[in-house]
Amino acid sequence: MPVSLDPRRQKELQRLALKLGLCDSAPVDWEKLDLALTHISISAAENYEQLEFLGDAALRLAAAEFLLEAYPNLKVGEMAAIRSHLVSDRTLAELADCYGLERYLLISASAAGDKAGRQSRLADAFEAILGALYLSTQSLDLIRPWLDSHLKRLAAEVRTDPARQNYKAALQELTQAYNRTLPEYRVQEIKQSHGDPERFSAEAWFQGRRWGCGKGASIKLAEQAAAEEAFWALKKGLGNRG
Repeated sequence: MPVSLDPRRQKELQRLALKLGLCDSAPVDWEKLDLALTHISISAAENYEQLEFLGDAALRLAAAEFLLEAYPNLKVGEMAAIRSHLVSDRTLAELADCYGLERYLLISASAAGDKAGRQSRLADAFEAILGALYLSTQSLDLIRPWLDSHLKRLAAEVRTDPARQNYKAALQELTQAYNRTLPEYRVQEIKQSHGDPERFSAEAWFQGRRWGCGKGASIKLAEQAAAEEAFWALKKGLGNRG
């Protein structure tokens, strides 16, 4: 292993690699893995941003390969819809939490205190790790062996969800199919605290009726929550009319 890394840091990175399912002899570039877990608040010059950029591409390639192998008869549009969920910040942050990634991330105390940015930080770091592993072998050899199990589970979950985890898009498709009309969202800021999970409240309206409401830390999240409730309520309502 490179002598430039602190021995304690080397052991931390080795423990993370083992969590990922990589063996002791895996050809990991430890310096790049260390960089993948270095937030910009620690160093403006040497941080995970470039590795995150590469890791995003590696993730999309890994997801595409998996979907083509697992669902060879699936339409390209369907694959794209599933992949969009697999590579979302929400999904990546959940995977990062699965591996306890936050404890390995080098970040300033002030940046770590930004609760609203936590999901994005974890997703970025996760992608950066993929970038570091890709550069270690110039391939997906250190990525797919452990990532595929997650992709398999997540893809199966998405395929059972008609909204593909994007209820705003699903609700729009449903209302347009019914009478070519878009739903309307009415949003209010109900709390002033930045990062509060219920800062915004949203209502989803269609044909003069409120079909769903929801709350979220951002306008987007609140609208998604409202759209989810409205999607199922409207789907049931239209079914009863049929």
